[in-house]
Amino acid sequence: MLAQVFSATVYGIEGHIIKVETDISAGMFSFSIVGLPDAAVKEARERVVAAIRNSGFDFYPRRIIVNLAPADIKKEGVGFDLAIAIGVLLATNQLKSEKVKRYAILGELALDGTVNVVKGVLPIAIEVAKRKGELSGVILPEGNKNEAAIVEGIEVIPVSSLTEAVKFLSGEAEITPVRVDINEVFTACSKYDVDFSEVRGQHFAKRAITVAAAGAHNILMIGPPGAGKTMLAKRIPTILPPMTLDEAIETTKIYSIAGLTEDNRGLISTRPFRAPHHTISDVALIGGGTYPRPGEISLAHNGVLFLDELLEFHRDVLESLRQPLEEGKVVISRATGSVTYPAKFMLVCAMNPCPCGYYGHPVKECKCTPFQIQKYLSKLSGPLLDRIDIQIEVPTVKIADLHTDAGSSESSSAEILARVELAREIQYKRLKGYGILCNAHMSAKLVKQFCKINAESERFLETVMDKLGLSARAYERILKISRTIADLDGRENIETKDIAEAIQYRHLDKRELI
Repeated sequence: MLAQVFSATVYGIEGHIIKVETDISAGMFSFSIVGLPDAAVKEARERVVAAIRNSGFDFYPRRIIVNLAPADIKKEGVGFDLAIAIGVLLATNQLKSEKVKRYAILGELALDGTVNVVKGVLPIAIEVAKRKGELSGVILPEGNKNEAAIVEGIEVIPVSSLTEAVKFLSGEAEITPVRVDINEVFTACSKYDVDFSEVRGQHFAKRAITVAAAGAHNILMIGPPGAGKTMLAKRIPTILPPMTLDEAIETTKIYSIAGLTEDNRGLISTRPFRAPHHTISDVALIGGGTYPRPGEISLAHNGVLFLDELLEFHRDVLESLRQPLEEGKVVISRATGSVTYPAKFMLVCAMNPCPCGYYGHPVKECKCTPFQIQKYLSKLSGPLLDRIDIQIEVPTVKIADLHTDAGSSESSSAEILARVELAREIQYKRLKGYGILCNAHMSAKLVKQFCKINAESERFLETVMDKLGLSARAYERILKISRTIADLDGRENIETKDIAEAIQYRHLDKRELI
């Protein structure tokens, strides 16, 4: 007998509805799953057989063929278990249901029939919502309910076991669809555990970070161990404009695919902060694998990617960042096809000034030779440095600053955020007609159009560039940063003081270290 149910899979960041066709006929026992399944899908045979028997249903040795259509899409993961088991019960007349045609069924089966959580529920729920005329909802594990419920217009039916799913489909039991107020969830989750008021001293660094956040500029912090570079970096998401609902859903889709969502939240509404270790591989950072998965740069989408100990990363890993930084996405191609993951993030880096970390320290002596310092710094290539607008020195914190009362003289994240949002609003009005939102993303043509300076400022900039030997690429970066500084002050015109401040944020250019 033939039975058909619906399930779904994820390819890239999009969900795809899959028809699970189960045919059972007389003959020697066999259980075949076809339709381009991976190893985890093929292993569903053992899980399904044990779950059916241990849930109190009959399983007679027959010839069973399960087809996952369309057959040209690669099927991955354990999410088909529940749908296959339901298909077997329908084909053996142990379940009779008209409801089954209205739902996409997801879930991994334990051997006792318990339904375990699966990855990628959110993009699948979004795809089900697009097919409202064909499907009305999803049947899924209890642990995935809040994640799917943020999608409006579909029924989310959570089940904890195969038996419960069968009772619902047969009409023996009613399960109330899960509903959540997405705006309430979005507001409740938009909180951070850290604040800039906790950072003592480092006023120059905090001003530079404010400028970076206001214009979405990538930033590099250079300083000795213990100067507070990591502490500053972790607080950058708190002064970035709050995520919109669309950004939150897009970010949550990526985390859902990676299996990193939390059921009690359902929605990721705070900007991500990803800080991979310097031993990370290029595949783990960019994404990829035999079956492509999002990497750290995609998990940092709409947030911050923090690379601590920058020059300890392998050079090929750092160089792989160049294209995603320009395009805001990464395309991973394999023999079976290609997938595109979004990767629009703010790059924040930290590094020591030399191998021992104490070059230029006011007290501790640097033990590195000039050759060792030059070799160390040469690991950072010009093309990658060209994509980092702001480079600042973060000196050791003075003891007097540490003794001040917490928050007595330090600006809070909320106060800094108010200034950043004002600058972002000015940029949005200026640049929305050009397909970009922030000063950091301006092309050379737009820099020429929106970063005009008067004759006095031009002479000053030319003098400084000649004296410091700054490059042509630094000229454009200085103008972009100057534009952001003027926006922070709410001024239409760039002044000489803005250029002077911007030059202070080109530390490596000034020292001619690279």
